[in-house]
Amino acid sequence: MTRSVNETSVAKVDKSVGRLIGYARVSPAEQELHMQLDALRDAGCDERLTFVDKASGVKSDRPGLEQALDTVAKGETLVVWRLDRLGRSMQHLVTVIQELNERGVGFRSLCDGVIDTTTASGQLIFGIFAALVLFERALIVERTNAGLAAARARGRLGGRPKLNPRDPKILTAKALHADQTMAIPDICNMLSISKTTLYRWL
Repeated sequence: MTRSVNETSVAKVDKSVGRLIGYARVSPAEQELHMQLDALRDAGCDERLTFVDKASGVKSDRPGLEQALDTVAKGETLVVWRLDRLGRSMQHLVTVIQELNERGVGFRSLCDGVIDTTTASGQLIFGIFAALVLFERALIVERTNAGLAAARARGRLGGRPKLNPRDPKILTAKALHADQTMAIPDICNMLSISKTTLYRWL
C-alpha cells in the first residue's frame, strides 16, 4: 500500500540532541501501531525508550504517556508521530508542552515539521498555539458571562436543568452500572460523560 505524502514525509530528528523518547498512541478501534513505531525508529528513537497506549484521544488514563513523561529528562526530547497522538485537546496539548519546556525538555512532532520546540521557529509556532488557547478561553468566559447576564435580565436564574429519569442515556447508565460487567471509566467513555455526571445520574 502506498502511503500518503503526510505519512511518509516526516521531519528527521537531529540525533545530537540528547536522548529521543518516543510516544505512540492508537485508539482501541485502530489497533495499528506499526506506522508510528516505524517513523519513531527511523527518526532515532530507541525502541526501548518508546512508549505506547491503546486508548481514545479523550481518555485521561494513559499509562504509556505517563511513563514517557516520567522517563524524559532535561536536555532530551519527546517525539510523537503527530500532534493528535499526544493531546486530548489543544488546551491539554499546550499544557503538556509547556510543562516539558519548564523541565528543559524538547518536543517534536514528526508529521508537523514546524512543531519543534528545540528550534526558534518551533518555539514561535508553539507560542502562537498557546496564545490561541488563552484567547479561546477568554472568549468562552466572555460569552458565558454575557449569556448569564442576558438570562438574568429576562428573569432567569440559570442553573442546571432537572434530570429526566426516563432519559435513555440515564437509563443506559443505570443498567450498565447495575450489571457490573463494565468499569466506571468504560461506561463514561461509551456514553461520553464524566464520572461526576455518571454519579449524579445514579
